Amino acid sequence: MSNALKGKVALVTGGSRGLGAAIARTLAAQGADVAISYVASAEKAEALVQELKKTGVRALAVKSDQADPAAAPRLVDTVLEHFGKLDILVNNAAIAVQGKGVDDPELDVAGQDLQWKTNVLGVVATTRAASQRITDGGRIIFIGSALGTRIPFAGVTDYSATKFAIAGYAKGAARDLGPRNITVNVVQPGIMPTDMAAAVAAELPPAIMDLHAIRRIATLEEVAEIVCFLAGPHAGYVTGGVLDVAGGFQI
Repeated sequence: MSNALKGKVALVTGGSRGLGAAIARTLAAQGADVAISYVASAEKAEALVQELKKTGVRALAVKSDQADPAAAPRLVDTVLEHFGKLDILVNNAAIAVQGKGVDDPELDVAGQDLQWKTNVLGVVATTRAASQRITDGGRIIFIGSALGTRIPFAGVTDYSATKFAIAGYAKGAARDLGPRNITVNVVQPGIMPTDMAAAVAAELPPAIMDLHAIRRIATLEEVAEIVCFLAGPHAGYVTGGVLDVAGGFQI
C-alpha cells in the first residue's frame, strides 16, 4: 500500500464488478476509504467490501440505481453520513446496448433509452449531487470509452453518443469547479475483459485488432491505475482532459 490517498474518501459507481471493482481495489491499495454503488450484484458488492476492509481501509456498498436520477442525492448523502466527507468521485457505472443500426426495425428502443438514462442522465445527477458536497481540491473522474471519439464499425451509435456527451459534460464541469481546485477528467478505455465486453474481448476479429497500435486489449488494472493517478496528489493541475487508454485505437 503506497498510502498516496490515505485519508481520502472515494465513491466508485458501479463498483461491484469489472472495471469498477478494479478501480475500488486500486484506490484502497493507495490508502483511500472506498464506497461502491451497485444495482443487482449485492453478493459481489459485499464480498468486495470485505476484501477491501482486509487491507485496512473503510469500505461501504450502497444499492443505488443510476438509471433513476432521483437516487443520486441519496447515494451521496449515504456516503457522507458514513464517512463524513467525499474527496473522489469515479463515475464508472454504465450499460452497453449495441449491435443494431439506428435504421434496424428490431432496434431495442427501450434499451437504448435506458442506456441514455444510465450513461448520461444518471451520471449528470450523481455529479451534480456530489459536486455540492465534495471537498475543495477533490477529484471527479468519468469513465468514457474509446468509442466516444472514434466509431470504426456500425451498431454502436447510441452508446458512442452517450460517451461523447459525457466527455463534453466533464469539460464544462472542469470549468465550473476549477475555482475550488476540483479537477474533472475523463478516462476513455478501449476494449477490456469486463462482463460487458467479455464476448467481444474473447475473439476480436483481426480487422479490429489492426486498429490498435499495441496489439492486445487493456487489462482492468492498467485502466484503474490511470484513474488512481488522476485521483492522486500528482494530478492537481490536470483538468478538463480526455485520456485514452486504448492501445493507440485513436491514432
